[in-house]
Amino acid sequence: MYVRVVRFTDVSAERMESMLTRISESGGPPPGVSATGLKVLFDEDRGTAVVLQEFATEQDMSAAAEVFSAMDASETPGKRASVDMCELKLDLEP
Repeated sequence: MYVRVVRFTDVSAERMESMLTRISESGGPPPGVSATGLKVLFDEDRGTAVVLQEFATEQDMSAAAEVFSAMDASETPGKRASVDMCELKLDLEP
């Protein structure tokens, strides 16, 4: 599994809620994105968010990165501070 980890700053509660509503109403990822999972972490006090986008293959992750990079800034929860494209090496659950 591969995970694209995106960190955002300057995230307001209103903008986060708007993004979550848009995602819920869309019924799935945007065209060109073959994500297998999505996790959104939000620290309202600090105004930061971390988005974990999960993919079956590195190729799927790279193709999605192109789609996300082309997104208008108004479609994101805040200012994109960093993007890491990782291979998941360990996932422990109780």
